[in-house]
Amino acid sequence: MTSLTVLATGPFATVQDTGRPGYAHLGVPRSGGADRASLALANRLVGNTESAAVIEATMGGLRIRVDADVLAAVTGADAVVRRNGIPEGLAAAVVLRAGDELELDAPTWGLRNYLAVRGGIDVDPVLGSRSTDTLSGLGPAPLDTGNRLSVGHAAGDWPTASSAPADSEHPRVVVLECHPGPRADHLAAPADLGVGTWVVGSDSNRVGVRIDRAEGSSQPLLRHRDGAAELRSEGIAHGSIQVPPSGRPVIFLADHPVTGGYPVVAVLAAEAVDLTAQFGARIGDPIPTALIGDPIPLALNRRSDSDSTDRESDVSYSPAPGTLGRASR
Repeated sequence: MTSLTVLATGPFATVQDTGRPGYAHLGVPRSGGADRASLALANRLVGNTESAAVIEATMGGLRIRVDADVLAAVTGADAVVRRNGIPEGLAAAVVLRAGDELELDAPTWGLRNYLAVRGGIDVDPVLGSRSTDTLSGLGPAPLDTGNRLSVGHAAGDWPTASSAPADSEHPRVVVLECHPGPRADHLAAPADLGVGTWVVGSDSNRVGVRIDRAEGSSQPLLRHRDGAAELRSEGIAHGSIQVPPSGRPVIFLADHPVTGGYPVVAVLAAEAVDLTAQFGARIGDPIPTALIGDPIPLALNRRSDSDSTDRESDVSYSPAPGTLGRASR
């Protein structure tokens, strides 16, 4: 059977697929790829089903060697992909010959890359999924140097496209979509969620992105109405924005818990969650949030490449006319 050997993992790498839906009532989260669209694209480029298992690499540094010819593709964060030291295209299928090595540089934008090989990564499934769940510990352990991963049998049709359009510009302004959450009325000033600058906190991971105001900012944290900071545990959805008593929101990603006892004041649309999983790349990155109201196009002012070492960056928001402060539909 074809296999690949992990020569280096970078800061963090796991096996991921589309997760294990349908077990939330048992306390088991779905998990799966943090950027679901990039995972699906990587699989399509090599002719896998979109649910096939891939490697999710965080902040580059992944290096693997294959022992047989295999078709591979890397998607996600803007990183240089090298085959035997020679740059290859991102979001493009590449044939790896037996003994070839493939390596990811650290991304210049984004956080997570997805390496798919035709046939999928064939580790033992748990509850129908090969995903590593960092919260519950289900699934395979995070990858380590020396791991040997089997590649499954490729049963599908050969892919019809060898590459996909890739946006290498990454403009300073990106537009996200947000919807009001079930507990938006628990905030004293709901519009404060979409005002000013939020930055990624140091304890952000695959479970969620904790955001805070920039150091020295005069912009407010979120405030609850009297007695509205806690409630009985309720279900939490992918992309939920929960606000604990500290007033520092948490945006829940793939490994989120299935319940929580703080108000969910907003929920990001699916595409916005994928972008958040990439955009919260480094501590101090500006993070997308949104106003409470109907679906809102939100203009987020990204930092430029020349600011890439800054710990904090300004964010400017341009809500749709008439949406500011609207607490419900």
